[in-house]
Amino acid sequence: MTFVIRAVAATDQGLVRSNNEDAVFVGRRLFVVADGIGGLPAGELASDIVVRALSAIDDEPGSDEPLHDVIRAVESANGQIEAEVTADPSHTGMGTTVTALMLAGDRVAALNVGDSRCYLLRDGEFTQLTRDDTYVQALVDQGVLSREDARRHPQRALVTQAVQGGDFRPAGRMIPIREGDRFLLCSDGLTDYVEEDVIVATLREHEDRKTCAGELVQRTLENGAPDNVTVIVADVRTA
Repeated sequence: MTFVIRAVAATDQGLVRSNNEDAVFVGRRLFVVADGIGGLPAGELASDIVVRALSAIDDEPGSDEPLHDVIRAVESANGQIEAEVTADPSHTGMGTTVTALMLAGDRVAALNVGDSRCYLLRDGEFTQLTRDDTYVQALVDQGVLSREDARRHPQRALVTQAVQGGDFRPAGRMIPIREGDRFLLCSDGLTDYVEEDVIVATLREHEDRKTCAGELVQRTLENGAPDNVTVIVADVRTA
């Protein structure tokens, strides 16, 4: 059985920010959301570097190590960011989160650095596939905070690692896919301001991907959208 993934992206700078530091890519088999950090213009530059490095592998022939291919592209972007900071010290601190999904036969390679997320909706069950690299997630893991308390913690946006020219350890996994699977990739501009049950209901209610992605962004805007927000809604189909 041959699988394809049909995907749509939506993004908005939000109601407070003057620029959009998120970057997004929807390709033939690769899908990426990156959320820049470091402020204008450095955050935009970092997320763009990562997306461009990853998009370059979208048309490459599939290999036996798809997760390695994604990691290699992110590592290349990390080196480019390091070079950019060396060339222009005013960009010191620039970096980006990234979550990426790449189709590889009957599986997908999923990678994450930072707090952008990837979810799977399968047979009505909603599962977070990535773990946030954040201070509050570490507190949740230690049992100090509940997941709900973490969503409202004043330091919820404090990432413990990002792609910013230094050492980092990407988290990756291979996931078997099925006909009817729906993936959501998003920046924290969605998950910090829209309740999970609203996200799930929106994914279930709107079969049309474009409508679904637009509705998710609209929910964020209705809640004040103090941050940039980017989403990809991706559906698994048989060719």
